[in-house]
Amino acid sequence: MSTPQKQAMTEVRALRIIQAKDNPLYIFMLRAKDVLQFADISRVSRDEAGKLIGYQRPQVKKHIQEIVQYLDSDLPIFPNPIIMALSPRVHFRSTRGGNRHLDDGVSDTGRLFIPRSDEGEPRPAWIVDGQQRALALAQTQRQDFPVPIAAFVADTINLQRDQFVRINNTKPLPRGLVTELLPEVNSPLPPRLAIRKAPSQLCDILNSDKSSPFYGLVRRASTTASNRTSAVVTDTGVVDMIQESLVSSSGCLFPYRDIVKGETDFGGIIQALFLYWSAVRDTFPEAWGRPPEKSRLMHGAGIRSMGRLMDRILGTVDPLQKDASDTIRKHLQLIAPHCRWTSGSWDELGHRWNEIENVPKHVQELSNYLIRTYQNARRVLT
Repeated sequence: MSTPQKQAMTEVRALRIIQAKDNPLYIFMLRAKDVLQFADISRVSRDEAGKLIGYQRPQVKKHIQEIVQYLDSDLPIFPNPIIMALSPRVHFRSTRGGNRHLDDGVSDTGRLFIPRSDEGEPRPAWIVDGQQRALALAQTQRQDFPVPIAAFVADTINLQRDQFVRINNTKPLPRGLVTELLPEVNSPLPPRLAIRKAPSQLCDILNSDKSSPFYGLVRRASTTASNRTSAVVTDTGVVDMIQESLVSSSGCLFPYRDIVKGETDFGGIIQALFLYWSAVRDTFPEAWGRPPEKSRLMHGAGIRSMGRLMDRILGTVDPLQKDASDTIRKHLQLIAPHCRWTSGSWDELGHRWNEIENVPKHVQELSNYLIRTYQNARRVLT
């Protein structure tokens, strides 16, 4: 009977830093040519069931080329480490006498052993931060260029996403990417990120539920190229609309939150959103589902302004009542003759239909106009 062969290992000199129990941080060096041989890049996409996988932004060719040009220059300096998540199969062996400060007990030097992957198998590491730099390193003429690596052990995609969101939160990442990832992060988040988590989850449901008026219309970071033509609404506009209604005491979604218990009635919120926006779709069929350059209803300004009108209408209509859908449509018919989503001019605002932009001034002007028109029409009826 043959003896199983031991798995081949990559051995690197490393500094081990103990920041938290059972979660060491390793600092080591790789050559430029070895980075993408050593680590995979995970990009945001969704599987066949619609579940989010990966976490990296799509590669930016211009940015990568700029890094390559710098690396190929006379005196490049590459101080920022690439951050990686390592397979739990790694192991560390301290060098005798490697701990220079025996009294602190938080760091020591030694050898880090990382299993090698065979051709076609997943690599033993994943890049959490530094995707563009890693791709540039693979293209530089300086293939022996030494690159600093900071790595932690993570065997779950959730831990990798958690670190990715925290690391990139202060950098100019596409806002939609961070927003889409937030629902996948399970650990406690900073307040300004946590408040966007529920709206992003609701945005996912609006986009993925076949009974939703927004089904397949919301463009997220994971939207594939083949679906981008039909995905005409930016997720940030939808998330902003939901968040504003959730956090404002005058918002129609605010009562669905129990702030004391920290609970939210997601079922009630989804029902309210489905009812209202289905009524919007039916009231403005010629403007629904068209790209924003052809319909300002699908534009960020239109979504947010109609969201503020939603707060007024659903403040008087109970989504649970039997004829709620018909009642909401009747309310929307009060403003329909005054809307210019696809042609004409918003006379009172002094803007042509396609001059409305998603900037605070225009959103405020359009919101005020829609609410004022709605309230005036109701007074006439009564």
